[in-house]
Amino acid sequence: MTVRHWLVIFVLGIGWGSSFFFNEILLRELGPITVGLGRVGMGAIGCWLWLSVRRVSGAVPRAALAQLALFGTVQYAIPLTIYPVMQQFITSSAAGIVNAMTPIMVVLVSHVWPQGERATPLKSAGVVLGFVGIVVMAIPAMRGQGPSNPWALLGTISAPLCYGIAVNLLRRMDAMDRTVLTAWSLSFGALIIAPLAIWAEGVPVITRAETWGALLFIGFVLTSASFIVMFWLIRIVGGTIASTITFIAPVSAVFLGVAILNEEIGAFHIAGMALIFAGLLFIDGRAMRVFGRRVGHVP
Repeated sequence: MTVRHWLVIFVLGIGWGSSFFFNEILLRELGPITVGLGRVGMGAIGCWLWLSVRRVSGAVPRAALAQLALFGTVQYAIPLTIYPVMQQFITSSAAGIVNAMTPIMVVLVSHVWPQGERATPLKSAGVVLGFVGIVVMAIPAMRGQGPSNPWALLGTISAPLCYGIAVNLLRRMDAMDRTVLTAWSLSFGALIIAPLAIWAEGVPVITRAETWGALLFIGFVLTSASFIVMFWLIRIVGGTIASTITFIAPVSAVFLGVAILNEEIGAFHIAGMALIFAGLLFIDGRAMRVFGRRVGHVP
């Protein structure tokens, strides 16, 4: 594990955390479903362009198309639309913190998934801590304080839940090239969102340069390019180390929300994020093993 690889992890974490900031920029001119369509559609175009440059065939077995459509719906279409929809009622900072629930949802879904990985007591404790963190974050909103709606805050958890389901679906497609898989699934995701976006919000009209900039960046850089780099990274360092991105993304989301969008971050938000991070440490297991070894050496 080199410094370069850690730098890539840091950049990916900062980038994915910034996606909630860019959602806020896009929502100033576009409807939330159109924001989801723009990101997923641009991401698909970026992946197909990359395959074309590398002269890699995007052909897949016809039997795999249904699985790719389902995966594209759960991994991209639903969650990447849920976030902008919910960000009409919660801050980008709150959305970024809720997104950190993804590994927690992976543990929860995998435990009940047929032939899935059963949760250990340590991981179960991590799940509990994560949900307690969300409840703590929602306390100010439930008291009528702060800009985030408590029900929207809780509803946003459905996006990490989708990611938890998608991880288990992905295990059925291990043999497929990851960029090809992403290109197809993003394309199916865009096809699923498009009719709903046009029906609910009409044909989008973009007049601001900042909207175009945010759309191109969140689509090409934070979706297609980031996933391509992520798959390259996993092959080198493994999925466990790459998952540390989860710790960086919410910090980036909170920083941009507070520093640029003037969002408020209170004690309950910080406490909730700390509880979620503690839950991630339990799920990750490495920090606990290191702590256990150190305790074991104490005379």
